Amino acid sequence: MEREIVVTGDGSKTIQIKDWNEQYHSKHGAIQEAYHVFIKNGLELFENQGLSILEIGFGTGLNAFITLLEAPNRELRVRYTGVEAYPVLKTEIGQLNYVEELAAMEHRKEFEKLHSCTWEENTFITPNFSLLKSQKDFKEIQNSAEFDLIYFDAFGARVQPELWTVEIFQKMFRALKNKGVLVTYAAKGSVRRAMQEVGFQVERLPGPPGKREMLRARKL
Repeated sequence: MEREIVVTGDGSKTIQIKDWNEQYHSKHGAIQEAYHVFIKNGLELFENQGLSILEIGFGTGLNAFITLLEAPNRELRVRYTGVEAYPVLKTEIGQLNYVEELAAMEHRKEFEKLHSCTWEENTFITPNFSLLKSQKDFKEIQNSAEFDLIYFDAFGARVQPELWTVEIFQKMFRALKNKGVLVTYAAKGSVRRAMQEVGFQVERLPGPPGKREMLRARKL
């Protein structure tokens, strides 16, 4: 499928899949969406601890990079696992402007290392942030009670409804520790009901720019 780099509403770039009219991040602002959904409503629930994070859809590495930048502010030691079925091309990564837009020039090497480190091998990007990138279909996830927080950032249900099913959320529920949290930009009723069916307590929250609502689910 044809792909192109596009500029989103806040000046940060993302990848658009033209055949689907779908982007890796919100067209209203890639960085704004990442901060609102995954940091404000996810990461900021935790502080001063070791934190295990699973990202569903590693993609451009934006969520991982922002987490790396924000974790020291909350005294977090992060073990980050990013699952991605179709890794982004090196040429595409080179066209993204996250380091510049985040004013994080001193962390450029860390951003590059997020993408250059070996798949299926745990790598310390910083002394307090390790990354394991795993290339597989989301249906292959078999983790059990391993994660404190899940960033669920798959492509939307409009184009990949099979990623937003009871089967998938059952895997997410199993992968979380007790009191674990899952956050996603999605807010569809069918998604919320699938989460509830597997045992999540689900709340609607104000969404990022361009979206009225988002969902946060807890394993109690």
